[in-house]
Amino acid sequence: MFFISLAIFNTNFMQDENQNLKRELGLLDGTMLVVGSMIGSGIFIVSADIARQVGSTAWLLLIWLFSGLITVIAAVSYGELSAMFPKAGGQYVYLKEAYNKLIAFLYGWSFFGVIQTGTIAAVGVAFSKFAAYLVPFVSDENVLYEIGSFKLNAAQLVSIFTIILLTYINSRGVKNGKMLQTVLTIIKIASLIGLIIFGLTMGAKAEIWNANWTDVWATKSFNAATGDWLPISGTALITGISAAMVGSLFSSDAWNGVTFIAGEIKNPQRNVGLSLFLGTFIVTFIYVLANVMYVAVIPLEEIATAKSDRVAVVAANYIFGNIGTLIIAIMIMISTFACNNGLIMAGARVYYTMAKDGLFFKKAAHLNEFSVPAWALWAQCIWASALCLTGKYGDLLDFVVIIVLIFYILTIYGIFILRKKQPDAERPYKAIGYPLLPLFYIVVASAISISLLITKFSTCGWGVLIMLAGIPVYYITKGKEQ
Repeated sequence: MFFISLAIFNTNFMQDENQNLKRELGLLDGTMLVVGSMIGSGIFIVSADIARQVGSTAWLLLIWLFSGLITVIAAVSYGELSAMFPKAGGQYVYLKEAYNKLIAFLYGWSFFGVIQTGTIAAVGVAFSKFAAYLVPFVSDENVLYEIGSFKLNAAQLVSIFTIILLTYINSRGVKNGKMLQTVLTIIKIASLIGLIIFGLTMGAKAEIWNANWTDVWATKSFNAATGDWLPISGTALITGISAAMVGSLFSSDAWNGVTFIAGEIKNPQRNVGLSLFLGTFIVTFIYVLANVMYVAVIPLEEIATAKSDRVAVVAANYIFGNIGTLIIAIMIMISTFACNNGLIMAGARVYYTMAKDGLFFKKAAHLNEFSVPAWALWAQCIWASALCLTGKYGDLLDFVVIIVLIFYILTIYGIFILRKKQPDAERPYKAIGYPLLPLFYIVVASAISISLLITKFSTCGWGVLIMLAGIPVYYITKGKEQ
């Protein structure tokens, strides 16, 4: 395993005091990083699975709204921590300050092994799948090499190429990454809003809208094997909602990336927290509006049974005709490219901070001539590329949500711990609605996590196991340091 080698590399490490990250990112850059990292391919496809799980227009919109609400609550709660510790590493730093190095290491272990790199791999493959609409040669059906059960296809190579390209751009300085992020995210927001406006003005049909809102609270689940809808209630409904929220929560994730690069944000005590609020609010607003457009344009059953879950493609075909598929393909390529740029930029700062604490390869703590952690960027690139080749990153993503929720719960509970441990610490910003809103998030996220463990143990259980596997690695590493 990649992390086992930590024990060999992390001995007697001293960081060059003259190396510093440069504060070159403003409020707009921070907000665009939050928005750009959150909006990937999820909003274009996830609504199909939600519709299959709950079979109700009202519940479809409510799940997106509720996912957005708890995301905004988490983001504004993080604002207090980001103002207290305005330096690179973000969530890793918060966990270390509130708990200890072990908890922080487990986060970093999960972050590198599954959360960030697995997401980068999946987003890269989403880019290549839609690129195949424009260039069929790069389809995942074009197998270039095969040996045993391993198959290398063109889509995997395109995915790896985009990851390498974005890593190179970000290794040449934070300004290059921020310019690309800001421009692509503005294009992404404008195109999504354009799709929503065209959908509501040109594609909406009264008969479809009225049909979708008939008997709106009646919940049912789609049986793919028989093609039938089965009424659900009680425990079955709770199970359906929990399963449905995996997609919406995953689509609303990655908002905390701006905390990882707090060491490069101007006036971080103000701008990091404000970026978190503005970014999550903007994305939630767009996500809910997009789903309002879907139910105005597409019959609910077609949303649920969209080919390969590509709801946005169905909507675009209703709005623009056959050219709609091409429009959505280009939109998703821009969206996923910008999303991965933000993920790649932010992720490396966590490994950089871990290395400074002696919990990652010591080279990850070095900055290159452009004042960015280039070694950390390339290490992330290599592992994410490997996940592209395995073809199992889809399974890894099922593990991600449960791990992400666990660490969000721990981090927000850390606000309560730090209020007691460091009562006199300077807090330029305090969590809005404390203690009620942070407590509300903890309760809701815990309930979702427990429900997922019960209903999706085969995947979520493995996610927890991957996280816990970091415990012996931590103590092996710690033993070698002594």
